[in-house]
Amino acid sequence: MASSPDINIDYVANLARLALTDQEKEIFSRQLGDVLRYIEKLGEVDVSQVEPTAHAFPVSNVWADDVPQPGLPVDVALQNAPVQRDNMIVVPVVVE
Repeated sequence: MASSPDINIDYVANLARLALTDQEKEIFSRQLGDVLRYIEKLGEVDVSQVEPTAHAFPVSNVWADDVPQPGLPVDVALQNAPVQRDNMIVVPVVVE
C-alpha cells in the first residue's frame, strides 16, 4: 500500500526522538498509514446499539478490606535506622 500523503514521518520521528534512515522512513510511513486506515475502517462499524462502557469486563476491587490495624512498635520500626534521636530517624540536611 502506498503511504498516506497526510503523514509527516519526519515530524513523528522528531516527536519520538528517533533518527531514521530513508529506508526506515519509507517502511514506517507505510506501516503508520496502514494503521491509520484500519482505524478509519473501525469508524464505519455501527455501534449505536452498544452500551458505552469504561471497561470491557466488570472491574471489581481485588484488594482486602481496609481494616485499621496496630502499626509497628517504635523500636521495631527504627531497628535498621543508622542514626536515630527521640524516636525518629536522623537524616542529613538537604535544605539550608
